[in-house]
Amino acid sequence: MAFVDQQPTSPGSVMGRRLTNRNTNRYSVTALFSMAAEQDVEVEDDLARAQKRLRDLKGKISSQSKKNFVLERDVRYLDSRIALLIHNRMAEDEQREVERTLEEVDPTEGHYPDERKLQQYSNLFFLLQSEPRHIAALCRLVSLSEIDTLLQTVMFTLYGNQYESREEHLLLTMFQSVLSAQFETATEFGSLLRANTPVSRMMTTYTRRGPGQSYLKSVLAERINSLIEHKDLNLEINPVKVYEQMINQIEEETGSLPPNLPRGVPPELAAENPDVQAIIAPRLTMLMEIANSFLVTIIESMETVPYGIRWICKQIRSLTKRKYPEATDYAICSLIGGFFFLRFINPAIVTPQAYMLVDSVPAKHPRRTLTLIAKMLQNLANKPSYAKEAYMITLNPFVENNKARINQFLNNLCEMDQYMALSKKDLMIQITMNELYNTHSLILQHIETLSPNDKQHLRILTDELGPAPPQVPRKENRAIELNLYSRWETPMLYMETKSILVQLIRSLPNTADQQPYNLAAIAERAATTRDATLVRKGIKVKEMLRELEESKIIDSVDGYKLMREEVAAELAHLGNLREKVLLEAKSLEAVYKTICDHNSYLRTQLEQYKAYLQNVRLTTAKDKGSTTGVGVITVGGKERKPSKAVVLGPYRFTHAQLEKEGIIVESNVPDSRRPNIYFNITSPSPGAFIISLHYKGREKAILEMDLKIDDLLEKQKDNKHLLDLEYVQLNVPKVLALLKKVFAKR
Repeated sequence: MAFVDQQPTSPGSVMGRRLTNRNTNRYSVTALFSMAAEQDVEVEDDLARAQKRLRDLKGKISSQSKKNFVLERDVRYLDSRIALLIHNRMAEDEQREVERTLEEVDPTEGHYPDERKLQQYSNLFFLLQSEPRHIAALCRLVSLSEIDTLLQTVMFTLYGNQYESREEHLLLTMFQSVLSAQFETATEFGSLLRANTPVSRMMTTYTRRGPGQSYLKSVLAERINSLIEHKDLNLEINPVKVYEQMINQIEEETGSLPPNLPRGVPPELAAENPDVQAIIAPRLTMLMEIANSFLVTIIESMETVPYGIRWICKQIRSLTKRKYPEATDYAICSLIGGFFFLRFINPAIVTPQAYMLVDSVPAKHPRRTLTLIAKMLQNLANKPSYAKEAYMITLNPFVENNKARINQFLNNLCEMDQYMALSKKDLMIQITMNELYNTHSLILQHIETLSPNDKQHLRILTDELGPAPPQVPRKENRAIELNLYSRWETPMLYMETKSILVQLIRSLPNTADQQPYNLAAIAERAATTRDATLVRKGIKVKEMLRELEESKIIDSVDGYKLMREEVAAELAHLGNLREKVLLEAKSLEAVYKTICDHNSYLRTQLEQYKAYLQNVRLTTAKDKGSTTGVGVITVGGKERKPSKAVVLGPYRFTHAQLEKEGIIVESNVPDSRRPNIYFNITSPSPGAFIISLHYKGREKAILEMDLKIDDLLEKQKDNKHLLDLEYVQLNVPKVLALLKKVFAKR
């Protein structure tokens, strides 16, 4: 396995390897900061309490991110199958598969592996987590259809503690291996990292972890929300669309079109029209101003870009220079920009609702503006191509004026400290039965490539485990807590000694300020206090110092100088940490709330699919006279006829109510008349609805629209989030949620 840009090695990591007698650079770091800082549960000071609150919050975010990832995958799967349901062509076995996807986990169903199997899985997953080369190789071997399930296990389970430095370091080491192999096998510079491959999927999935989401929210949310407030600001610059909008407005105002303004003109003629040019000119200026404001915000956020994102950028630069020594700085920056903008920043700008940056889908004009901003940033960061959209060349001044600035930013992203904490205490992951069995199965499929030698640890563990069990039904897919440990590795004595000494200095009064530290005296003082915990630690650390000295790793003659300097560096790092911890906790509280809200939204979508499936069963038999298939409901093996439909409603809602709930996205009703407008919603039969718009005092409705749940779900599937009622435009997902709330239990 080729590694590039390897990190200089600290004395602590050298000793960790020497003690374990392992020929590996797994613990190579510049400084082993914060073994105690992140998981010190035995110190009781203000910093420790603040850190505990922060750890709990990070754990919740990590757990909730995984739940959302799984729900999003379920929703994508059902989106791909719902079209068959809409056309009533789904076979019975396919329908049962969809129903199984909607099942909730039942903790009383199924069974756990026995103790022996759990121990073997503990050994296997410790090996996979702590030696990332195995997962790196597996990610390159699996097919595109298998990668999403594997990525779920890798990103959100195996390395699921998204804020824990050890797991982050090991995950990024795995990325380094995957990227290195991708570069080694590349045949063309232009195709690097651009195709839809397991590697590109990995990179995109990584950006969706907690730190990436926190960054996007802190940097982009305010700017995007201020832009979408201007719902009527039209900044379209495509001459064909501008021309069409112009002649539609002329026809609406005058009732006809002059002969010199025909419909359906080609792009060249539309672009040459003086009136179109006059409309576009100020829009170009405004677009460049808005894009520049986004660019400035992103550049100024450099210090808050997550460590892992910057680390990947650095690997792309290093690997490119190695593979293509003649590549220009501009070409290298285009690859870095391809990752940072194409896979990280721009998706959040184009679909901010999917990244929880806004509360609802932006209106039509701001949505188009955000798309144009993303195109401008992409053209700036990547080699611009105007082959498909020639009109974008009019924004070239933005690219030319900012090219040097963006290249400087992308290079600066790669300039970063290489330290990484390697806390290594009680290791545990929460993993579902199917994640366990699927990973086992994938390893066995590729074991000859992953571990050709039957004396290698991976081969020994998989041989002992035997064949992988089959996937269990969804309702039996319980999560288990799997403690990870190795059959071969001994404890890292040096790091543990340093950790305990840091704890003692923090716990013993008036010790932290007495530098240089006398480590032997500190250990003796702790061993002779009246505090039982400190006595135990003091005695233990005295023995550990003796063992380290016998191993010739440290020397009492120089006062354990090597250890003393690292302990001092650790405490300096912790010195001003409390305020940072409190600030980070405050920021993450908002992130956690947003992630939970998104989880509720995804669950609502799944509930709508459940309601839809039930509706298919109820209506198909009636519509087709069917006696078998999707229209049949059986109870105890016998068919039951659907009961006669009962008309539900009408239920009344005011214009103000629907506007407040975000259901009305745009309204053409004059402000003075809105208090007199109300909506009635009726359900004449399951899955069918009538929305009627009324004006107070008038007997008949101004307009009525018949809706079927099929149509709404299809709109949602096609990302058509607006429902046009002539006078108002409604938000489709929120209309579905309202119908569920009003009619589901009636």
